[in-house]
Order: sequence, then structure tokens, then C-alpha cells
Amino acid sequence: MVFDKIREIIVEQLDVDEDKVTTDASITEDLGADSLDVVDLVMNIEESFDLEIPDEEVENIKTVGDIVKFIEAKTEE
Repeated sequence: MVFDKIREIIVEQLDVDEDKVTTDASITEDLGADSLDVVDLVMNIEESFDLEIPDEEVENIKTVGDIVKFIEAKTEE
């Protein structure tokens, strides 16, 4: 499942408790990621899922659920 893999990446990279990573969790506000963390996170996710997330899409991604929806939409294409 996409969410499980995303959660695993976030927990490892941001050093947060797994139970804090929900689809509604804000990447910056709830999980404490700064702009550099977000860049690293995007690169890690792109590598893990073998896809590219355009910069304009990254700006629209605010929550963990946003990441999951984006990846699910891309992997269905």
C-alpha cells in the first residue's frame, strides 16, 4: 500500500513517531518538516516510487494524504 511506504519514509527521514503520520497530517506543521526536509522527502519518494514530482505539484502537497493521492494517480497512468 502506498500509504505504508510513504509513512515508512517519513518516519525514517523526519524521525517522528509512526502514529503521528496520518493522511491528515500536515508535513510542515504536524510533522515539523522545514523546506530542506521537504526537498529531501520529495527526492526520497521519487526514488522509492520511480517517478518525478514536478515543482508545481510539490507546492500543492501539504499533507501526507496529498502525497499518497499524487502517487496513486501517477501509478495508475
